Amino acid sequence: MAVCTVYTTQSLNSTCSISTPTKTNLGFHQKQVVFYSTGKRTSKRGSSSGPCVITCSAGDSQTVVIGLAADSGCGKSTFMRRLTSVFGGAAEPPKGGNPDSNTLISDMTTVICLDDYHSLDRTGRKEKGVTALDPRANNFDLMYEQVKALKSGIAVEKPIYNHVTGLLDPPELTKPPKILVIEGLHPMFDERVRDLLDFSIYLDISNEVKFAWKIQRDMAERGHSLESIKASIEARKPDFDAYIDPQKQYADAVIEVLPTQLIPDDNEGKVLRVRLIMREGVKHFSPVYLFDEGSTISWIPCGRKLTCSYPGIKFSYGPDTYFGHEVSILEMDGQFDRLDELIYVESHLSNISTKFYGEVTQQMLKLADFPGSNNGTGLFQTFVGLKIRDLYEQITASKTATPLEATKA
Repeated sequence: MAVCTVYTTQSLNSTCSISTPTKTNLGFHQKQVVFYSTGKRTSKRGSSSGPCVITCSAGDSQTVVIGLAADSGCGKSTFMRRLTSVFGGAAEPPKGGNPDSNTLISDMTTVICLDDYHSLDRTGRKEKGVTALDPRANNFDLMYEQVKALKSGIAVEKPIYNHVTGLLDPPELTKPPKILVIEGLHPMFDERVRDLLDFSIYLDISNEVKFAWKIQRDMAERGHSLESIKASIEARKPDFDAYIDPQKQYADAVIEVLPTQLIPDDNEGKVLRVRLIMREGVKHFSPVYLFDEGSTISWIPCGRKLTCSYPGIKFSYGPDTYFGHEVSILEMDGQFDRLDELIYVESHLSNISTKFYGEVTQQMLKLADFPGSNNGTGLFQTFVGLKIRDLYEQITASKTATPLEATKA
């Protein structure tokens, strides 16, 4: 709900007019509040002042905006399910709406797929010879205006890109949630959108792992042939390198997924090495660390308290730099045999923003059937979800405190 507040230095003899909601060309609904002075006021230039239009800003909605960037087939959907699970409630499409909607709504979160801001449908992209990764195939002006509106507590009529038909469907009403997650190819590409983000994540999947994941998803879930998948990957690579990959330099956290180093010349790609790259100095965010903050640590936890089959598990942690920024990096290579034993690893990690002892293990067990639950992808996605919950609570607490401080002053 948007709230308009007017601050005055002196009493004004004025009347207030509130217009009815109007639909703008940006696709969202707004109310305009106009104050008309009944007495004449003269500016320094000698002209009479006109009506004062008051812009509405967020009130009790206090929407926090999270950006998640990754290429297609890199685990964004799984990450979103883990994130919404942290906040409680199942993430579901809008009730009574388009069955092919990409939007997911839970008790506290709304997840928007940025594919909905494609300006060209599948046929249009083919005719113009551009991929969905190309900025020319996306409407960044509308993306910016609607994310800004939602952050300000204003509902929008968001477009829908239909992944089944490849067409642009009629828009759907999207209301401002407590936490808005914008996920897709370009959440950090446009500087205006990037500046609206309270926290940003980039999923950086190596080419070898990405290929295996994309084949599994597109063949099993979308019925694509192996030949079409290979052709799609090759066609997308130049645009990925030009427009998607550079966004990781802006991310507050990067989850990097690589082939294992525990198995020499591994070609199967079933065992993964995952790195959580966390930028230092981010407001409301303190990086996770292993044993001793700021030290360089290498740890093999396998033994009496953690069951490890071949090739085992190895953790490492330490400070580093990433695109010129100071970061802390936590790495896990290998996979868990028993998730119930994860609590042993959890007990040696700090700054994980849990509410109680064992919460990480509980979350992992609850979603044990999700992809990546036995390796670092699921573990680090859970960490980031918990950190986002903590960030949200800190931001809302600071917003609540500000008016109280102003009142006391």
